[in-house]
Amino acid sequence: MDEEEQRAMREGLAEESLALFDLLVKPNLSKKDRDRIKLVAEGLLEILKTEKLRVDSWRDKEFTRSAVKTEIRNFLWDDKKGLPFGVYSEEEVKMKADLVFGHIYQQYRDASHYPYVVKFHHI
Repeated sequence: MDEEEQRAMREGLAEESLALFDLLVKPNLSKKDRDRIKLVAEGLLEILKTEKLRVDSWRDKEFTRSAVKTEIRNFLWDDKKGLPFGVYSEEEVKMKADLVFGHIYQQYRDASHYPYVVKFHHI
């Protein structure tokens, strides 16, 4: 098991969610806020993969790219599902949304090409 896989296990996340968590987290957060951000990373990824990223060649279509950006921003701002209220400034949320979109754009080419594969380890 490599270092990232070990870190993902320690954080209780799949490597795929850990990548988003790393983009969303910031220094000096409480355990409660870190745990919330883990849920945000998992929830946002699930929504994107089951809805927005299922469109073939989503990156080539301006409407779909825009829909993905909007989904990310709306999810991060959501009071119930999004980033912890009062912990991130408006500017920070915009920056985090842009970082997440950049990651999604680079890593998730289309519905049939996801960058992460589930690895099974025999113990």
